[in-house]
Amino acid sequence: MFFVAGARNTTGSGRGNERRLIYQKFREVDILDKKKTVTALKPGEDRAILLGLGMILSSVMMYFVLGITILRSYTDSVWTEEGVCIVLNSTVTADMNCSYSCGSDCWRISKYPCLQVYVSVNNTGRVSRLSHNEETQDASSECFHVPRCQKDSAAVHDMIVNISERLKMTRQVPCYYDPSEQRETVLLIRLYDQSFVFHSLLWPSCTLTGGALIIMMVKLTQYLSRLCEEILKIQR
Repeated sequence: MFFVAGARNTTGSGRGNERRLIYQKFREVDILDKKKTVTALKPGEDRAILLGLGMILSSVMMYFVLGITILRSYTDSVWTEEGVCIVLNSTVTADMNCSYSCGSDCWRISKYPCLQVYVSVNNTGRVSRLSHNEETQDASSECFHVPRCQKDSAAVHDMIVNISERLKMTRQVPCYYDPSEQRETVLLIRLYDQSFVFHSLLWPSCTLTGGALIIMMVKLTQYLSRLCEEILKIQR
């Protein structure tokens, strides 16, 4: 009976050792897989963080460029109030000289008609001269529109006359004026209105938000990974 019991104990001990060895091998394989996963995720996390930082940096640069160009022009503009202008007079007064490029170090003289448009703002009786936009106002203090100088002056003349006829037929047009009345000129359109500024700032804002979210997701993933490792150590 002793030999039989000893043989059974030896057999059971051998099986227990085999189970431990098998469990240990599985555990070593599991740990190795986890290490491989962590090693594979580490470069991916670094690349994701660099991507997020790059997106944030590019959005900041875009904000800087927009701030010194569009936003500065928008804030410096005095034509902030929108009203209704009634066209009183729209006539071509004279021909203005301009120059166009005909090649390297070659410039030639052409002409364009000067269209003058006078309007009444909001039926107040105040007569003002109408300009197309801020660039036209800076280029010419007399003409409604300054077209690009071309060799074919007749085509430019026809275009200006067409604009004049449309203004006469429309009679009422939306316009922008200076509420402080320091500038007598009113504008037909603004180069940079609120809608344009909003759409200009939309893309850098999306880029900034996307970069910040990428970095936050990577940091959250790292935190959850460390938390899971600590829980597994406690359970073991």
